[in-house]
Amino acid sequence: MSNSRGRRAAHPPRPAAPSFSPQLAAALQRALALHQQGQLAQAEAAYRAILKQAPGHFDALHLLGVVKHQRQNFAASVELIGRALRRNPNFAPAHFNIGNALAALGRHAEALASFERALALQPGYAEALSNRGNALLALRRPTDALQSYDRALALQPRDAETLYNRGNALLALQRADEALASYDQALAIEPGFALARTSRGNALVELGHYAEAAREFKLLQAASPDFDYAAGQLLYARLGCCDWDDYDRNAKVIVDQVSAGKPAASPFTFLCLPSSPIAQLKCAQTYSTDRHPRSKDAVWKGERYRHERIRVAYLSGDFHNHAIAYLIAGLIEAHDKSRFETTAISFGPDSTDEMRARLASAFDRFIDVRPRTDRDTALLLRELEIDIAVDLKGHTQGSRTGIFAFRPAPVRVNWLGYPGTMGVDYIDYILADRVVIPEGHHTFYSEKVAYLPDTYQANDNKRPISGATPSRAVAGLPHAGFVFCSFNNTYKIAPSVFDVWMRLLREVEGSALWLLETNPAAVGNLRWHAEERGVAPQRLIFAPRVPLEYHLARHRLAGVVLDNLPYNAHTTASDALWAGVPVVTCIGSSFAGRVAASLLNAVGLPELVTGNLTEYQALALRLARDERLLAALRAKLAQNRETHPLFDTDRFRRHLESAYQTMWGRAQRGLPPVSFAVPEAATG
Repeated sequence: MSNSRGRRAAHPPRPAAPSFSPQLAAALQRALALHQQGQLAQAEAAYRAILKQAPGHFDALHLLGVVKHQRQNFAASVELIGRALRRNPNFAPAHFNIGNALAALGRHAEALASFERALALQPGYAEALSNRGNALLALRRPTDALQSYDRALALQPRDAETLYNRGNALLALQRADEALASYDQALAIEPGFALARTSRGNALVELGHYAEAAREFKLLQAASPDFDYAAGQLLYARLGCCDWDDYDRNAKVIVDQVSAGKPAASPFTFLCLPSSPIAQLKCAQTYSTDRHPRSKDAVWKGERYRHERIRVAYLSGDFHNHAIAYLIAGLIEAHDKSRFETTAISFGPDSTDEMRARLASAFDRFIDVRPRTDRDTALLLRELEIDIAVDLKGHTQGSRTGIFAFRPAPVRVNWLGYPGTMGVDYIDYILADRVVIPEGHHTFYSEKVAYLPDTYQANDNKRPISGATPSRAVAGLPHAGFVFCSFNNTYKIAPSVFDVWMRLLREVEGSALWLLETNPAAVGNLRWHAEERGVAPQRLIFAPRVPLEYHLARHRLAGVVLDNLPYNAHTTASDALWAGVPVVTCIGSSFAGRVAASLLNAVGLPELVTGNLTEYQALALRLARDERLLAALRAKLAQNRETHPLFDTDRFRRHLESAYQTMWGRAQRGLPPVSFAVPEAATG
């Protein structure tokens, strides 16, 4: 099912003025009748017959343009209504309708101008105010859009579509609670409004109300079972609150639908499900074709830039206190400024936290592009003559993949933020290592693979850890007993892995499982799942969120960190290793499930990587029972932390810069992207 509603379609046809003659007037009435009955092909033929007799007939041109819009031929609609407006520029509905066609073509600035001309002619035109808001929202002006919606609602307060769009503007302004109220009003007027239902669910997810979001998506799926991505949205919300009702069947249905090319789940949601790399590629391709198609308008036209330094732009919405920022801050500071010029292209919140300040001073240039459209941002990269554009978001929340669809630079790279393929032909490379993408997996990636020698993940060896370790009592842990730990987000917890954790708790008397507290529904469900598996629910301890340096310090109270599958701990695994706690992982089949193995190899602890859940359980149990073995592993990790590649920021910087030089060099010579490996001895 198409999820296209939200922008008003062309107006129901009506004439602007009397026709040229009684005969033409009668012909127009017949054409209008066909049009109003939805017989678009017959109406088109009737309008064309009128135009044969009177080529400049305003109503026939205008209404034929409306038919073209309704038949999805938006370029023809713009051409025909444009011809009509040259005959009569004073008919507001024609400006409204050409604005709709321009918006459908993605020409939002021109659409905005058309809606404003309609409003100049007819100031109380509620529909034009509503669609003006849509154009402003597409132009990344949500505050102005909100004002336009409010003006429209003052005229038509029970307009469900405008209320829905108003909610979208509020969501863009990060006012999710207010957005919920707008969606509620839209649904009260029109209970079957599927887009309002899905947006309400998304707002609840953003607020962390996963159980309520799951109920919303369940209602959506019941009413509109073929609604795009609804199945994935429902399962993701359930994973967020650890509601595993009929998990295996639901996951299999989604995997089967994705493999068949259906829009059942977003790529990020799909990473959380047990699937194959080829299915993940199919999911990314389907989603990108739908949401981020390749633009016909490439802004980089093949020019060769000549700079003293290679210009690298990092694009992200996470340049603040965020996992990605924690990983890259040291790298950005360490970049060789004599050979590389770095630019931050930020489209995230305008944060004032310490990490934002640190990054702003580390980059040569820091640009906030929130008010710019994807195309305008791409044009900015072209104006800056960026050599290499690095996408740090991928298919994650708040991404701006559309910028890359305009091909803004000679080299485009997918790295770090999303552990998988983008599924598009306009991203050239993915940065990886031989663990996360084995040699035989290249066909599962639309990008060429650039191998770094140690690990694909950057790390910052300046990350502070509080010297004060909290007591077990302060941390909420029992005064004695082994502590298994997993501080991942709850959506990563799969029932099969939780089964292993519960078996470990049953085997190790007095032990506890220490988890991150994310939302009350997850806490309740996990404790219920524990009890169902024969484990006292109070043996699950939930850690509240605290500032990072204290979060790292409290890791010292854990005996061992247990990894997740099919979506591993990523930054969370690095946190544990940096804090000195061993991580036990089970290597998966795809990038997202192989990250912890990559990190453990890079820190010299391959013995903590297991090949299946049986081995994973056995190793975790052995470590919990053998104090000497665990102490030896901790000592080895403490030494390797200082000597092995994982936390050697400058070594990583040299390898990354060598990769950039190879990419840049091929582009300079006019050669296509190709997979390659950075040699371990690369000095950059």
